Amino acid sequence: MSRPSGSLLRTYAREWCSVTFHHRHARVVLLTGPSGSGKSSLAARTGLPVLNLDDFYKEDGDPTLPRLPDDSATDWDSPLSWNADAAVEAIEELCRSGRTTVPLYDIASSSRTGKETIGIGRAPLFVAEGVFAADVVGRCRELGLLADALCLRGRPSTTFRRRLLRDLREGRKPVAVLLRRGWRLMRAEPGIVARQASLGAHPCGKREAYDRIVAAAAEHTNAQNNPVSTATIN
Repeated sequence: MSRPSGSLLRTYAREWCSVTFHHRHARVVLLTGPSGSGKSSLAARTGLPVLNLDDFYKEDGDPTLPRLPDDSATDWDSPLSWNADAAVEAIEELCRSGRTTVPLYDIASSSRTGKETIGIGRAPLFVAEGVFAADVVGRCRELGLLADALCLRGRPSTTFRRRLLRDLREGRKPVAVLLRRGWRLMRAEPGIVARQASLGAHPCGKREAYDRIVAAAAEHTNAQNNPVSTATIN
C-alpha cells in the first residue's frame, strides 16, 4: 500500500481551509467490507474526515436485535443489529451542515458509553466506514449525498487472521466467541462481499479503493474551488 501519491489527500486537506463553499454540500464515500478487511486503516490513511458507522450498533438488550439461527446469542453480523436510520441521519447532517452528534459505542460491552460532536470543517468529502455501510448506499444516492461506494475484498484467510488479532488486542469478546465468529465469517465472506456488491458497493482491493477515493477527493475539491456561477444560467 506504499504509494508515492500518499500525500495528495493531505494536500487537498490544506486547500480546503481556504475554500468558499457557495452553498455546495459535502459528499460521502461509503467504505464497507467484511469485518477485518482493513476499512478503518484505509480510511485513516486517506487523510479525509472519517465517520465510524460501527458506532451505530444497537445496544445489548434492545428487543429488535436479531438472534443467531440456533438462538444461542445475538447475531451482531446481521444488519438488523445496526441502526441504519440514525447512520443516514448523521451522514446527511455532516453533508449539509458539516457537523453532527454521534454515539460512542463499546463493542466489548455492546453498549453506548456517551456521545460526541464531530465535524468535517470545510472538507468537500468524507469517508463513512463500517461493515453495514452498503446497506445505506441506495438511501445516500437518493439524497444526493453519495460520491462513491466501495467494498474491500481479499483472501478470507487473511481477513480471518487480521480480525482475530484485532479483536484479541482490543478485548472485544471472549476468545471462544471470537474463534467461533471468525470461523463462521471466514466461510461466509464470499457471500458477504456479494451481498454488499448487490447493494451498490464496488468490490475491490485496498489499492484500487485508495485510488478511487483520491480521484473523488480531487473531483470534489476542484468543484468547490471552481463553483458554477448562477449568474450565467438563464
